Amino acid sequence: MSFANPWMLVLFVPFAAAAWRLLRRGRKAGIRFSALGRIPAGAAGWRARVAAMTPYLLLAGLALLIFAAARPRSSLAREKKSVDAIAIAMTVDVSGSMDALDLTPKGERFSRNTTRLAVVKKLFAEFVSKRPDDLIGLVTFGGYASTRSPLTADHEALLNVLKGVEIPSIALDAQGRAIAADEQMTAVGDGLATALARLKDAKPKSKIVILLSDGVSNTGAVEPDEAAAAAAKMGVKVYAIGVGTRSRRTPIFGRDFFGRETIQYADMTFDEKQLKSIAKRTGGTYFPVNDRDSLEKALDEIDQLETTRLDADVYNRWREHFVPFLLAGAVLILLAVSLSMSATRRMA
Repeated sequence: MSFANPWMLVLFVPFAAAAWRLLRRGRKAGIRFSALGRIPAGAAGWRARVAAMTPYLLLAGLALLIFAAARPRSSLAREKKSVDAIAIAMTVDVSGSMDALDLTPKGERFSRNTTRLAVVKKLFAEFVSKRPDDLIGLVTFGGYASTRSPLTADHEALLNVLKGVEIPSIALDAQGRAIAADEQMTAVGDGLATALARLKDAKPKSKIVILLSDGVSNTGAVEPDEAAAAAAKMGVKVYAIGVGTRSRRTPIFGRDFFGRETIQYADMTFDEKQLKSIAKRTGGTYFPVNDRDSLEKALDEIDQLETTRLDADVYNRWREHFVPFLLAGAVLILLAVSLSMSATRRMA
């Protein structure tokens, strides 16, 4: 344990002097009375006993406040470390089709925890937890691509960013087909191109893209094949993970006439062919998400890639411990003042 403000501990010097003076004065207080035996037992009332306690409560509260002001804390991370790392751009589809519920396990109720995106986020978190030393970034794409997090070794911050990734509610037409609003379009090529841009200047020799999508590309400035060719030229492997199933009527979250969220059915697509083509062209591998061993297989292949020794600067994170001392000190001081006022019949 260490202190964020150790100089605050100097306050214990005047505190000790004040405590000595207060308690010394308390011991001397009294009157001389020669016939002590004539004093009835238990003559001191509760007010006298309370008055004798208040200095100790006050001093204990002040000591705790001084300790809290020094901010005791414990370190949660090292400052520097050398790691064998690769650079990974996690590229996640957030188009409207990722709100589909076709991956909900049989017997389970439809919920936000069983959408395609929810499954992707769970896979993402599992993947990151098993790659503690790699530089990982996050790119999302729907109607357009955007970088949510640059390559970073701060995986806790990365996962916090992932938690905020959501999909707008999808709209359906009278025939139950998804309306192709900008948010519901899928620009796979743009997403992959953005991921390549993030990897371009990365230090590790091995650079890969983990592409999690349903594979349906229907918009964007860059065609998926063009982005795959660029990745192959850069020596970047793409590991594609297909998210979805083949079903003509797919359950999906939608909105009714009154704007309430309901379960509706739409003609959603799932294109494994596109994802397989991208992976094959870049020397990577395609894995279907409905294969429970997909993530482990991807990890095993990635472990064979060449790593680069990096000296990573890791900023310390701290667990603060001052709050209990602050609260306890404040309570003791408040109690001491309240008891003192009661004992001397003073009003606030």
